[in-house]
Amino acid sequence: MALRDQAVFGPGSRGSLDEAGAEGREAAALAAAGVALEDDEEDDGRRGLLRWDGFSAWLHCVCVVGFDLELGQAVEVIYPQHCKLTDKEKTNICYLSFPDSNSGCLGDTQFCFRFRQSSGRRVSLHCLLDEFDKDLPVYLKKDPAYFYGYVYFRQVRDKTLKRGYFQKSLVLISKLPYIHFFHTVLKQIAPEYFEKNEPYLEAACNDVDRWPAPVPGKTLHLPIMGLVMKADTHTSIILPTVHEVDLFRCFCPVFLHSQMLWELVLLGEPLVVMAPSPSESSETVLALVNCISPLKYFSDFRPYFTIHDSEFKEYTTRTQAPPSVILGVTNPFFAKTLQHWPHIIRIGDLKPAGEIPKQVKVKKLKNLKTLDSKPGVYTSYKPYLNRDEEIIKQLQKGVQQKRPSEAQSVILRRYFLELTQSFIIPLERYVASLMPLQKSISPWKSPPQLRQFLPEEFMKTLEKTGPQLTSGIKGDWIGLYRQFLKSPNFDGWFKTRRKEMTHKLEALHLEALCEEDLLLWIQKHTEVETVDLVLKLKNKLLQADRENLPVKPDTVEKLRTHIDAIILALPEDLQGILLKTGMT
Repeated sequence: MALRDQAVFGPGSRGSLDEAGAEGREAAALAAAGVALEDDEEDDGRRGLLRWDGFSAWLHCVCVVGFDLELGQAVEVIYPQHCKLTDKEKTNICYLSFPDSNSGCLGDTQFCFRFRQSSGRRVSLHCLLDEFDKDLPVYLKKDPAYFYGYVYFRQVRDKTLKRGYFQKSLVLISKLPYIHFFHTVLKQIAPEYFEKNEPYLEAACNDVDRWPAPVPGKTLHLPIMGLVMKADTHTSIILPTVHEVDLFRCFCPVFLHSQMLWELVLLGEPLVVMAPSPSESSETVLALVNCISPLKYFSDFRPYFTIHDSEFKEYTTRTQAPPSVILGVTNPFFAKTLQHWPHIIRIGDLKPAGEIPKQVKVKKLKNLKTLDSKPGVYTSYKPYLNRDEEIIKQLQKGVQQKRPSEAQSVILRRYFLELTQSFIIPLERYVASLMPLQKSISPWKSPPQLRQFLPEEFMKTLEKTGPQLTSGIKGDWIGLYRQFLKSPNFDGWFKTRRKEMTHKLEALHLEALCEEDLLLWIQKHTEVETVDLVLKLKNKLLQADRENLPVKPDTVEKLRTHIDAIILALPEDLQGILLKTGMT
């Protein structure tokens, strides 16, 4: 008999998700987990894949980081052995996989870090992941330029070792932001690995290699050393999602200021989280990034950042303004190094579920001392929006009634979601108006361009169709929008929307071409013009495939048929040349 777990990935998934109280949110449609006892099942449809193809869909590699008395932290094992890490990446993994010495993390600790992959590294293209990634919400897409490290660190007394302690981390390196999922996997395999060492690790990696790729809308069976992720509504434990941290637990010490923190994250302001341990640091940073969902946070964020990080100098220099980044730190040294940063959140130990810490206050930055500062939000920032007292009363009532942390998280997540949607809907509405009318698309002209985004024109739309239609929160919404339009989050969001709309125009142009009687057209034009048309149509097909244009499958087939018919209408010598030019 084997212990089994469940996981459901992708928008539109059905089954246990609805019963788990997903409230219709897209995020909750991406994963659930429970425990049941059953026999292992054979994986199916996987035999055609290359060795380690399945593994690379989920993980880049697995590392074991130990402590050497002479060398300090060192990568002892990289598995599979063919996986490549640059020296810079290995150094980052070494230092980020151990808590700072001052953290005093005895026992087992789990946390997450994120680091920039080395420049010049060939981007690995996993065709299945690339194909399905476009269908995922932004917060579940793989990270092309960064790696996530999911850490299980153990520090226990061991008199047989010269140092007196056993210190080792098992680290999963991945481009996928599936925080909850990978922490759950580590919780199952790391304790066993520390007892059984490398043969166990090799067996676990072989299991991952048999996993199917994370496909939207599909229930997956994921065996890992007897644990199998599986959809089953009769199981006894539910993991709400693959990616989310316990939002209320992280915001609990600062929930009076949660709306102000939402503004700071939305505007991409430089933000430091000073925490007592890497787990509290990483959870809080990830909760902050998550609070503007479904809007993607386009700036950098480091759930756990150390003085040894390769970007340390870049992020701590005083010769220029602090960059747009959220840093999670534990070393008291940062209180001095980053005291010029405009916004610092200092948190104490996060309480277990059910225990509520004292609410921290907003304090001026000048009150931040190097070592003895009390928990608090240190900033001179004045929020644009008035504080929503309703959400505070609701959460306080939940605290008094001992409402479970999971339920408090659902309330807080819904609040953030509604706030973000109220903010983003007017922008979505205005950007949609920049799209040319469909009747302006001519098959014989290049697709029309999008109209330019004009900030003042957008501001004028807010009077009638602004956030007041969906949100009761008062305040200087116009000022918040003006500041947002200068931020990396707006730049990233608008570039993404513009690309999507340009692709839509290209797809509509392709469909317009398919509706034309092209054989009639070539009768009225020269051979040179006909050859030119064939080459242009072939380029359109290549573009549709290369850029994943939102084109209906029958449109592509229709266009192929048109191309073949036009070629057959030409003289034989031209037919031979055109049939060899590209694919038809």
